[in-house]
Amino acid sequence: MSRRGREQAVAEVEPDHTAVRVALWRALHVQADPAPHVIEDEVGLRLADPGEEWRERPDMDVEATRRIRASIVARARFVEDVVEEQAGRGVEQYVILGAGLDTFAQRRPELGVRLTVFEVEQPGTQAWKRRRLTELGYDLPDWLRFVPVDFEGDWWGQLVAAGLDPGRPAVVAATGVTMYLTLDAITTMFRRVAGLAPGSTLVTTFLRPVDDVEPEQRAQLEVAVRGARAAGTPFLSFFTPEQMLALGRACGFRDVRHVAAAELAERYFGGREGGAAPSRGEEVMVGSA
Repeated sequence: MSRRGREQAVAEVEPDHTAVRVALWRALHVQADPAPHVIEDEVGLRLADPGEEWRERPDMDVEATRRIRASIVARARFVEDVVEEQAGRGVEQYVILGAGLDTFAQRRPELGVRLTVFEVEQPGTQAWKRRRLTELGYDLPDWLRFVPVDFEGDWWGQLVAAGLDPGRPAVVAATGVTMYLTLDAITTMFRRVAGLAPGSTLVTTFLRPVDDVEPEQRAQLEVAVRGARAAGTPFLSFFTPEQMLALGRACGFRDVRHVAAAELAERYFGGREGGAAPSRGEEVMVGSA
């Protein structure tokens, strides 16, 4: 295939179905859940452009997805709170691994302008996203760097080539990523981030084993596991909190902390109407370099 043909093929790739679903859940939170909202994000909905009937999709059922939706918006808000906190301490680099349809740059330009933001994603999905941003009239500011990578290759080298300075602190976010990676790949990622300059922070989510999830949520997680396998993107890695913390320590983080679903619920959903609370199916670890 010619170079022009390869570029056209990349441009025509549709975004990952999981990235689209997450973007729609974030929009559904704004449209269906009571205010004040944990995060205000309908930009991803505009990017995905799923059609007028998107809320009729089975995976957008307001009641059935209430807890997973809460988990999605809580983890997004938590990451951005960490970024804002660390930016206030002088950190100037923010890396989003598996960026998908992340919309931080479009929603938080007042914070983004204080940073260099690196969106790391597969080439096809990223090319599609850049095209949609342009079509919708969004600026692509100088502080936003798109890093198309093959996660099976030297993605870290490509990130450094795009301008990441390992000698300066950074916040690295990897949400909804580790379940798709092998243990070796996760270990490599953790070691890379732990080797960044002191003051760097990793915020990562992890899936707990199905039998370690609330009984009422196990069936939904099992459906997600089967769906991921059928889509050709199987879940490969599950961790208990103790296992994830042990891995973080073994990879060189100075300090590791488990942020449980209960903590996220108290922080972002305490006192809210509607009864929504994140499931412990996917939780958070913070590692400090």
